[in-house]
Amino acid sequence: MTPRRLWIVPFVSTLDRFAMPPMLLAISRDLGLPLAQVVNAIGAYVLAYGLLQPVWGVLSDRFGLVPTLRGALALSGVTTMVSALAGDAASLAVARGLAGAFFSAAIPACLVYVGDTVAAGLRQREITRLMSGVALGTALACGAGGLLAQYGSWRAAFLATGLAALALAVTVGGLPAPPRRAEPGLLAPLVALGRSGWAWLVLCLAFAEGLVLLGVLTLLPSAIEASGVDPSIAGTVTALYGVAVFVCAPLAGRLSRRLHASRLIGLGAAAAVAGCGLIALRPSVVTASVAALLIGAAWAFMHSSLQTWATEVLPRARAAVVSAFAGCLFLGGALAAVLAGPLAQADRYAEIFGWAALLAIPLGLTATLGRRRWARPEGEPSADG
Repeated sequence: MTPRRLWIVPFVSTLDRFAMPPMLLAISRDLGLPLAQVVNAIGAYVLAYGLLQPVWGVLSDRFGLVPTLRGALALSGVTTMVSALAGDAASLAVARGLAGAFFSAAIPACLVYVGDTVAAGLRQREITRLMSGVALGTALACGAGGLLAQYGSWRAAFLATGLAALALAVTVGGLPAPPRRAEPGLLAPLVALGRSGWAWLVLCLAFAEGLVLLGVLTLLPSAIEASGVDPSIAGTVTALYGVAVFVCAPLAGRLSRRLHASRLIGLGAAAAVAGCGLIALRPSVVTASVAALLIGAAWAFMHSSLQTWATEVLPRARAAVVSAFAGCLFLGGALAAVLAGPLAQADRYAEIFGWAALLAIPLGLTATLGRRRWARPEGEPSADG
């Protein structure tokens, strides 16, 4: 069983990451910036979050998982609180970029911890428990972000998550250290990753998933507000995504003991196509609510399965693969922000979600077929149904 205190790490990390999307228009108005520049600040966060993943993987192999996580959480707390002081586009982008760089160690460290301490047959269940923290953080961030955008200050959100990260840096110090991997040298895990075709496939799938799902989640609140509703309502609707993840993640964990992981991926991909397609065809509060629920289900079924695959595809370089997986996921999300920013500025949200629905189709097919054909390495007992 994963220590309960570890579940809080994904909660705080996600709380920080998802607090900003419901406040995009409020930040734009408060700082007098075009919406595209504020979206670029999210892009800076996501880009840094992605690029630093392999670095944290190497550092955790060298200095230990728990000490590396503690240091990263402390630094993320400081830089997140600095984000609350931003007064222009440059300072906002730099502060959010640094926060993303340090927070990027959080969830991958939790996944590696599970991979190192939990038997293969139980991993997806434990990973879905970690995803419950992600779901709660998402729901609270979206709901509170919308309320702060309408009735309070967006700066309070960054102060709160910064303080929470600093407190968490102290709390995780008591985690029992997982077994150290025997892979020699700092670069040996990355070399092993580079030689694994299956690992490359998993990383490419993570990039595509980030392009589709993270891009949609970043702009969903703004798309709802563009239809004429208040920020608090947009935040509440987006929070349904977190509710769906919270409900579906345990279900995915239970089903993983009876269904092959490829089937779970297929279910998640179908939900992603349906959710993105629905809001592309008819953007409204009702369709956005249904879309948020479907995208949450997609994240719970498809993403948890891909995450579990990342912990298993190359056991001798697990930290490197998991960190690279998260890096590719958020690099895809950063590219989505860059590509979608001008379209969002012009209120062309139907195009954004339409492209996401189309891209989700080859993503789902490739991930489903690839996971079906993959054979778990020796020493990693199968749990597939």
